[in-house]
Amino acid sequence: MSLRKTALITAIVVVASAMAMPPVYAHGFGERYDLPLPLNMFMIAAAAAVAASFVVIGLFVNKQPGEFRYPTFNLLDVPVLGAVLRSKTFTGAFKLLGVAVFLLLIATSLFGVNKPVENFSPTFVWIIWWVGMGYICALLGNLWMLVNPWRTIFEWIEGFVGGDDGDEGLIGYPESWGVWPAVILFFIFAWLENVYNGAQAPFKLGLFILLYSAITWAGMLLFGKHVWLRSGEAFSVLFGLFARFSPTEIATSGDDEMESCVDCIESFQRADPDERQFNLRPYAVGLATRGVVSASMAVFVILTLATVTFDGISETSAWLNVQDALHPVISPLPVDTFGTIDTLGLLFIPVLFLTVYLGFSWVLRLFEGTTDTPVFDVAKVFVLSLIPIALAYNMAHFISLLTIQGQGIIPLLSDPFGFDWDLFGTAGYLIDITIISPGFVWWVSIIAIVLGHILSVYIAHIISLRRMPTSALAVKSQYPMLALMIVYTATSLWIIAQPIAN
Repeated sequence: MSLRKTALITAIVVVASAMAMPPVYAHGFGERYDLPLPLNMFMIAAAAAVAASFVVIGLFVNKQPGEFRYPTFNLLDVPVLGAVLRSKTFTGAFKLLGVAVFLLLIATSLFGVNKPVENFSPTFVWIIWWVGMGYICALLGNLWMLVNPWRTIFEWIEGFVGGDDGDEGLIGYPESWGVWPAVILFFIFAWLENVYNGAQAPFKLGLFILLYSAITWAGMLLFGKHVWLRSGEAFSVLFGLFARFSPTEIATSGDDEMESCVDCIESFQRADPDERQFNLRPYAVGLATRGVVSASMAVFVILTLATVTFDGISETSAWLNVQDALHPVISPLPVDTFGTIDTLGLLFIPVLFLTVYLGFSWVLRLFEGTTDTPVFDVAKVFVLSLIPIALAYNMAHFISLLTIQGQGIIPLLSDPFGFDWDLFGTAGYLIDITIISPGFVWWVSIIAIVLGHILSVYIAHIISLRRMPTSALAVKSQYPMLALMIVYTATSLWIIAQPIAN
């Protein structure tokens, strides 16, 4: 059977599965939004769009890149704007803002009222920062690299005591660790967000922030500031991955190996001012990196995609059915029944995603004709192409949370401690649920998901062009990735179309 026929059969199976699914309803506001067409029609159209993009990309993006280069424009060369961006006052203002908000979070968590809706910290952490910072880093650039309060405070103390530039720690960082510390810390964070009910309580949230702060500063001290931010600080790793999708980058013009130095903060800080660049670039090209990522980074990417997917699934009636099925098994045990079930789900989904991805990587290896290459090595090469999918689903899942519940930060700015203050005259603000409609959320979600998967197809194709001797072989080798993208597209649309059950 030819590769082309195999790809066609795969697409037919996916489409047929979509057609067999019953229509459901979009969620996001606690009210039902009747889709203008049955869900299976949306799934077929989305799958067709992704497949069509594969054909177009294969036809028009067919040059063999010795090095993947893309157009850039250095904003630091713009007379007035460049002077502002280079100004220590400008960057210092962002750092100061980050530290001020961090201190406010600690103060409101520990000393404010212990009610989530009346305290500044839960709304800011779980909605404004967690959701909003991800959007900013992906759509604009790595703002987190600038406002990270743990880094700023460490640098201030470092400067006060006359320390070095953060490259040397008290002990060497074990190379075998990779980003496994960040993987572990991010999983704990995902567990707090999705499973642990107490994470919404301001006082407990404040204790978690202090604990994470201690871990972060200890890591910087032991292994070096830049090393820990690169490998152990979960949010620097996460937002750094998101920022690879963004239209901006920092770089240094003095390095011939330009691509390897993109978003390398150590080199940027050490470079002469005239060698520094803050570039505009096309979206997503930062993901088409040369070489492969580490095994731990590949797991981190899969974990990122899987945890936000679990967040969506856990709100649906389908997950209630899972809980009902497992309740008789778990309830006799001396544990929190539903917390245990959710924890098992949070563990299972990443393992499932990794297994499926490795399975498609095994098939991709056959299509490439590189059967002597370990499957995980192939998986590591293409894993960054999944980032647009994670971003797209993140936007589809969280857009209503940010725009509706996120308005809760407005009255909290005037009364952050819950002491009945009205510092800025906004304490009486009421959330406006009509600011966006359920229909608008659905269309934004489906557009984001389709575009995200198309960009993933593009990034995977660029990576394949670098690996294969001809463009024709590159296209053929990508049939398994196309099938995976179609499966992810259908799955994502099905999840966001489920009615919210809690």
